[in-house]
Amino acid sequence: MQIPIERDKPIPVARQIQAHLERLIREGLLGDGVKLPATRDLAHSLGVNRATVVLAYEELVAAGWARAHVGQGTFAAAPAGVAARAAARVEPAPIDWSALFSRSARTVRADAGRPRHDVVEPSGGISFAGGAPDSGLFPTDAFRRVLNRVVRDEGASLLQYYPVAGYPPLRRYLSTYLLRFGLEARAEDILIVNGSQQGFDLIARTLVDPGDAVAIEQPTYPRALQVFRAFGAELLPVPWDADGPRVDVFERLLERHAPKLFYCQPSAHNPTGLAMSPERRRGLLDAAARRGMPIIEDGFDPSLAYGARRPVPLKAQDRAGIVIYIGTFSKVLFPGLRIGWLVAPPPVLERLREAKQLADIHTSALIQAAVHRFCEGRLLDRHAVRAARAYGRRRGLLLGALGRWMPEGVTWTEPEAGFSLLLTLPSRLSAAALLPRAAARGVTFTPGTAFFVDGSGDRTLRLSFSALPAARIEEGVHRLADTIRASLKEPARVPREEDLAVPLV
Repeated sequence: MQIPIERDKPIPVARQIQAHLERLIREGLLGDGVKLPATRDLAHSLGVNRATVVLAYEELVAAGWARAHVGQGTFAAAPAGVAARAAARVEPAPIDWSALFSRSARTVRADAGRPRHDVVEPSGGISFAGGAPDSGLFPTDAFRRVLNRVVRDEGASLLQYYPVAGYPPLRRYLSTYLLRFGLEARAEDILIVNGSQQGFDLIARTLVDPGDAVAIEQPTYPRALQVFRAFGAELLPVPWDADGPRVDVFERLLERHAPKLFYCQPSAHNPTGLAMSPERRRGLLDAAARRGMPIIEDGFDPSLAYGARRPVPLKAQDRAGIVIYIGTFSKVLFPGLRIGWLVAPPPVLERLREAKQLADIHTSALIQAAVHRFCEGRLLDRHAVRAARAYGRRRGLLLGALGRWMPEGVTWTEPEAGFSLLLTLPSRLSAAALLPRAAARGVTFTPGTAFFVDGSGDRTLRLSFSALPAARIEEGVHRLADTIRASLKEPARVPREEDLAVPLV
């Protein structure tokens, strides 16, 4: 701890130490119960006699700013109300920070300020709002054992700085892994990143300038919207139907606006859970190739598909080299590992590596090595089979319950992959107005407007089934259906902002 000592002043040194520590405690910088440095250690660091520090501590205790426990030490003890007053006090800013924030930061704040995050679940509530995997399925013990072995065998090198492209054995493994799904990529075509979200950021940073037009499917993943908006892009929606983004609309956008790129989720569309038809894939690829426009594919692990056929990545059908593929283990393994990857043509990958190095130097080599060893031991394959079976069962239970309980006029998509579906309400209902009523009955969801570029989709809502226990799905649908029936009989009302807080995973 650094305490300024002014030896040329008439104030005793012990009193200077006491006053400094008292100020730190009063302002909440030393919280209640925090142990103060040992008197011998503090005296040594300050270059004073130990008796001087002992005297300062004794004065703190006497004034009620500290507690001393024999054999344990001296601890900060803020008098009642001091901590609350310190937390409430706002110091005047030396400069006007708000005037200095970039346009990107202001855009991020505007998006973050929209009332759609962090829903507070009622007691006993059933939430269809989150789109995360079920942590109860995580193979944590197996991964812990693998991680321990990696630290023992390679810790010295993996805990150093590491090449930006990623752990070479993991990149070689991914090359083979992706080949299972028809995606041909050499190890040197792969860049390891901190989850798909960093992949979005690096791509936007590398390809998008403020004012550029970006074509994007609608509805779509909200975090992608936020990233492209943060970089100043003008977003041009391409609507989905049952087969995927409409090629006729896409071609008109290419003709009239010449967008810089197109973002889509071909294999496990969030929020609908649908996959593009083969014809729609060919149409989009052909139209983009004719214009020389890149497609950003947000991939979803094909292991978590529910039909007889696994959706094939769009990149697997890319003969013109126009698709940049974003992959991740976050849905099939652990989101907290933050392991994702980009597959891109060599000129683009080189620039993405440069952007990655500027952002964070490299992704944790230790975690990459542990994931590699976990995968090489076929532990991922076994876990993926188990997870797909569990999620497939929940999907089936949700679809069955919707068919039994939903009133006439309610429709929904049937997911082919992913963790969610999109439900459409009868024409006179609004999902935003329905949410607080549903929450009062103990069930929540994500209003569909969060997924629409132009703010439409008010009659839609997303139901996610991945993290919800199978035993609660039927009851959750029953409650939601009852809420819809009751709402059809009531006059519409405008929802309050605080009623609309939902997560966007």
